[in-house]
Amino acid sequence: MNTPLSSGAAMLCAAALAVPAGATAAFPLEGSWTLVAADQIRPDGSRVHDYGEAPRGMLLIDAQGRYSLQIYQSERPAFASGDKKSGTAAEYQAAALGASAHFGTLAIDTGTHTLAFHIDSAAFKNWEGSVQQRRYELNGDELSYRVPPRADGSIPISVWRRLRQSSAPMQ
Repeated sequence: MNTPLSSGAAMLCAAALAVPAGATAAFPLEGSWTLVAADQIRPDGSRVHDYGEAPRGMLLIDAQGRYSLQIYQSERPAFASGDKKSGTAAEYQAAALGASAHFGTLAIDTGTHTLAFHIDSAAFKNWEGSVQQRRYELNGDELSYRVPPRADGSIPISVWRRLRQSSAPMQ
């Protein structure tokens, strides 16, 4: 015998079907982010550019917290030979120091304002398999975080802006 469902029961059934079992909310930082600044604060308190006057970068984060991050110094020189395999020592040094790239998974602790980058692979091999903690601030669509101090006492800071669908493409 078929009996009509009450409207409340029907809404509960529809809601149960709309959200798969075990589904979780999207990762809070999910999206595409463009680099706004890659600076460092020196021990004397001054702030200077860490990747040149006009650094470029992208940070991509999916709904599960998987990420890919790239930062490039725009002013790094091209290889004179045009061949990546036959650069000079100075060209290789500029290429290595003028870029930061890694990917893996990202965890966020909103209580302590800490990001944990679980690095699967990196341009700097020594980072692979490490977990790097960053203190962060999120203000609307602007994310900034501080890297732990370097040996010289300077503190790198990265600032990112979330790209929205209506945002113009990067230049």
